[in-house]
Amino acid sequence: MAIAKVEPLTTARALRGPFDYRLPLAMEDVEVGTILRVPFGPRRILGVVVALAERSELPPERLAEPIEALEAGATPELVRLGLWVAREYCSTPARGLGLVLPPGTGRSGGGPRPATDRHANLSAAGRAALSGGERLGARQRAVLEALLAAGGEAPALEVESAAGASGETLRRLAGRGLVELSRVERRRRPESVQVGGAHARVTLTAAQTAAVKALVAAIDGRAPGELLLHGVTGSGKTEVYLAAVEAALERGLGTIVLVPEIGLTPQALHRFRIRLGERVAVLHSALSDGERFDEWRRLRSGVARVCVGPRSAVFAPIAGLGLIIVDEEHDASYKQEGDPRYDARDVARHRAREEGAALVLGTATPRPESWAFMERLSLPERADGQALPRVEVLDMRGPGGAASLLHPRTRDGLARLGADGGKAIVLVNRRGFQVHVSCRSCGHAWSCPRCDVSLVVHRESGALRCHHCGHAEAVPERCPRCDSVAVARHGAGTERIAELVAEATGGLPVLRLDSDTAGRGGHLAILRRFHESPSGVLVGTQMVAKGHDFPDVVLAVVVDADATLRFPDFRAEERAFSLVAQLAGRSGRGPRGGRVLVQTLAPDAPAIAHAARHDAPGFLAGELERRRALRYPPFAQLVRVELTSESEDRVEAEAGRLASAVRGALPDGADLLGPAPRFRLRGRHRRQLLIKGTERRPLVDAVRAGVDAAVGRRLRDVTIVVDVDPH
Repeated sequence: MAIAKVEPLTTARALRGPFDYRLPLAMEDVEVGTILRVPFGPRRILGVVVALAERSELPPERLAEPIEALEAGATPELVRLGLWVAREYCSTPARGLGLVLPPGTGRSGGGPRPATDRHANLSAAGRAALSGGERLGARQRAVLEALLAAGGEAPALEVESAAGASGETLRRLAGRGLVELSRVERRRRPESVQVGGAHARVTLTAAQTAAVKALVAAIDGRAPGELLLHGVTGSGKTEVYLAAVEAALERGLGTIVLVPEIGLTPQALHRFRIRLGERVAVLHSALSDGERFDEWRRLRSGVARVCVGPRSAVFAPIAGLGLIIVDEEHDASYKQEGDPRYDARDVARHRAREEGAALVLGTATPRPESWAFMERLSLPERADGQALPRVEVLDMRGPGGAASLLHPRTRDGLARLGADGGKAIVLVNRRGFQVHVSCRSCGHAWSCPRCDVSLVVHRESGALRCHHCGHAEAVPERCPRCDSVAVARHGAGTERIAELVAEATGGLPVLRLDSDTAGRGGHLAILRRFHESPSGVLVGTQMVAKGHDFPDVVLAVVVDADATLRFPDFRAEERAFSLVAQLAGRSGRGPRGGRVLVQTLAPDAPAIAHAARHDAPGFLAGELERRRALRYPPFAQLVRVELTSESEDRVEAEAGRLASAVRGALPDGADLLGPAPRFRLRGRHRRQLLIKGTERRPLVDAVRAGVDAAVGRRLRDVTIVVDVDPH
């Protein structure tokens, strides 16, 4: 008797699987990863086979049989990976497995199916009818002649259009045996377009060649399998990646290429498709369900051997994996925000180790964790031989900057751009028009009724908006508390800066790139317009600093460069350095060179000073020393637990109980901070626990035990979220 151990796809944390099911002879081909529809009490639900066995602890008569097996499923390797993610990030098996299943797998088992088109084939009888005396109507003859001209086979719609006929004409011809009709699968192909510089094959520099040799040695198992590729912006890291992928393909091995943003994926996809053709597939959540399903099937079947995409692409169903590339490895978007809160970089490392693949993390601004413990490859110069752009730090505390959002030298640089041509990128780390609104008479500040945060003015929509829950209300003319008309607006976001930039440049095109301007394909459309414009300015949030290659950008500006430093986060310095250094790298990639202007209230901050010198090693040395002294990653492990509820009393009480349970299970030397209040979000009160220690596994085990016990008490209106290695 064959037994399938099935993990039900339900989000209930209190459920303990897997459950045994007796497999009938008709399901003898079921394997690990197969999706089954199974009886589960009074319900019928989907489950994933996580193991097979010859016997069960229960007698055969007590075991139910699956109702049916679905066609598509995950590979055994991916099942193990999904279960590892669930354990590592203190989630449920169902949520971990949900990451590796075919796109669209739902509770009902429905979802995308292959798309098909009607095709018409000219039969031998049809050819004979054209040359013989068989009776044919004018449209019937036109259809047969159109098929003959097309080589005997064509999509039915094309034939009907060419012949001026209808589907009924084709059906009558098929009934007479003159035409054969069939359904042919059609691939729903994601778009890829060129945005930025030309991407023809180039001769590698000596440093690039050395890096490729090291990566090939890692793929072959002749060298360390985990490498950090530290290359200055414009040093040609992508060419190194492409050469390494080609080497993997020559050896019959597959590759996963992770990029940080969905908005950047079409650019990367275009470069890899130009070089590698249809062996490349793409996976990300902005695709249609049909596109994702077709790309997943191409990878699962081996038709495509390279997958390009953001963090979720780390779960691509590639067999024979030889290489995983994580581009812009410093980027925070590799951390998933929903449960399970996995880090795609750590998942990539685990998968590479399990499947014997090489791993390369690439960036101009490495994370301290990567710099401290990974073997490094270096690309110290730009591939075209150009010098890195000169960076000028502008002190906004002085008379030149204090009275204006743009420093006089920034205005001069933008004005020169308007006179001489070229392009600029301006980074503002806040969307909207102005950051908050208050009454000058009584001090009342407009805040979100559901979140304890200020509302932001969005002039284009004429509303105050909450950037957390989406609440919107009209921009006020009077104070509701004292009826004063002295309503003041403070700060500036991308809308306001874009307006000032347009004034300074004298009418050059100004494009805005932030989450307000994005829809399906919105990022790509804006980047394409910027690429095609002979001159202009791109104003946006941090997404304008991510990986773009525009050779005609001669000026980069960072507004309020120290804003990130004001966040109460141990990664604040790292993020400030990365943001300034990455944007600086967008400038000066063409023959005209470039310059960078950094506006800041903290010109002497280490992150700003090192970024201005393009000095990643110097910054990382100081940052690692600081982290070691304060016991922060990579010299400690962190787990954050957040509890939320509409009732402040309930969340306060449950947070206290959970803290006591976790504290009692922690190993010696570990610390628990909290419960600490956090600002109200979407109408829910929040409390946070932060657990710090040297060993990751004991921390996760202690938190899991405490959370499972809390869930077992059937919490009322209290949600618990666990974040291992929070970012």
